[in-house]
Amino acid sequence: MALLTVEHLQVNYGVIKAIKDVSFEVNQGEIIALIGANGAGKTTTLHTITGLLQARAGRITFDGVDLMKTPPHKIVSMGIAHVPEGRRIFQQLSVYDNLRLGAYTRSNPREIADSLASVYDRFPRLKERRNQIAGTLSGGEQQMLAMSRALMSRPKIMLMDEPSMGLSPLLVSEVFDIIREINEDGTTVLLVEQNAKKALSIADRAYVLETGRITLSGPAVDLLHNDQVKKAYLGE
Repeated sequence: MALLTVEHLQVNYGVIKAIKDVSFEVNQGEIIALIGANGAGKTTTLHTITGLLQARAGRITFDGVDLMKTPPHKIVSMGIAHVPEGRRIFQQLSVYDNLRLGAYTRSNPREIADSLASVYDRFPRLKERRNQIAGTLSGGEQQMLAMSRALMSRPKIMLMDEPSMGLSPLLVSEVFDIIREINEDGTTVLLVEQNAKKALSIADRAYVLETGRITLSGPAVDLLHNDQVKKAYLGE
């Protein structure tokens, strides 16, 4: 059974139909890429999954639970973590305080301390800068902090929205390596990314979203070599 299932999702912004009919599924242990141009509805889809937006129609099921009937504040505690576009870290707080806020749904101090140690092991730069104000970090460090904050909730699935945005090519490669490592450690990933080539290079399967509809889907390696995808998203 799929960990996350989206069925015939429709989302409106007023009279504008942002999502017209989107269906896809994410199985346990996968990296799924959702690619498409600006305005295709990728971020809207993630926001609807996490309860930030209300769907007009359709169904979203996570681990057997209907998310459409779940209050947004309970979704994180179910095991869904969202790394939003633009990172959205708490700029005025320290690195440490940002990480602790990521664990706000948890109550066991020892387990939280273990998660913090694990994050510091994965991201030594964050450990070095744990007392530094988060807004003074570099763009790459802020992205690592946003990902680490999500990991502090011990998610079953991480929804990542444009993690490579604004980063240098070297840092982009580093971020995608980290996403692969997070997945290998057991966390399922739903990745929204305009850098289609990078996304498809690490994903198991992928969906192409165009103007609110899924137009293509399949193994990521197949889409990487699909002429239509190459022309539209890979610049080939």
